[in-house]
Amino acid sequence: MEEYGGGDLLTEAMGSAARLVVVEDCVEAPGAFVLHLLLKRALAGGGAAAFLALAQPFTHYDRILRKMGCNLSLHRRNERLHFFELQAFPGGARDGAIADSFVRLYSEIQRVAEATRSGENAGQFTIVIDDVSLLEVAAHGSIDNVLDFLHYCVTLTSEMNCSLVILVHEDIYAGEENNGLLLHLRHIADLVVKAAPLSTGLAADVHGQLSVVNKGTFSEQRAKAQKVWNFHFKVKENGADFFYPGSRH
Repeated sequence: MEEYGGGDLLTEAMGSAARLVVVEDCVEAPGAFVLHLLLKRALAGGGAAAFLALAQPFTHYDRILRKMGCNLSLHRRNERLHFFELQAFPGGARDGAIADSFVRLYSEIQRVAEATRSGENAGQFTIVIDDVSLLEVAAHGSIDNVLDFLHYCVTLTSEMNCSLVILVHEDIYAGEENNGLLLHLRHIADLVVKAAPLSTGLAADVHGQLSVVNKGTFSEQRAKAQKVWNFHFKVKENGADFFYPGSRH
């Protein structure tokens, strides 16, 4: 598996068999860097991705990934990266129009997944969503439409043997009244990667802590493998460092 540039610990914790990866973060510990690392991995070795980039414009991701040694513009020209922005949801707030927009978006994702699978150099296909709260905004608060769309994407991972990576802001869904989406994602995820601030407060060379819960099925050789990992991280321009508490000097 590709190394993340100092991220061997994350690679080991995540394994390689997860179809649905949920990345949780909060204002005090943004998890976008994990999404960037997973997007880079998705495009490595001939892989392809459908990127629902609702949080930032293409230039933002292109600039960040270029520093990490991944040229998104080139992947886009070579049709390895299929970039979808918030403009994928035109029209007003009518429920029918919202549902139609989600259907059209899913149909396009399905189309590019099938095209990638049937290509001469077919590789792994990954759907990346940044972030799910903005899907809800695009749906004008219609959580049912968002859940339906996510259900179809999850179904596609089984049908097409591809992966789905979703970023979700935990603090947005922290209240008991609106945490249904977060709880649903945690339930159906194979892997949950959670970024959180240090419990001891800010530190100059440590930006936060990651917990990785691997709920996926393990092979017989890994039957006793560790399923819950906790370690610290430091975000850099060209990637991130991951290390156990106390291991840095």
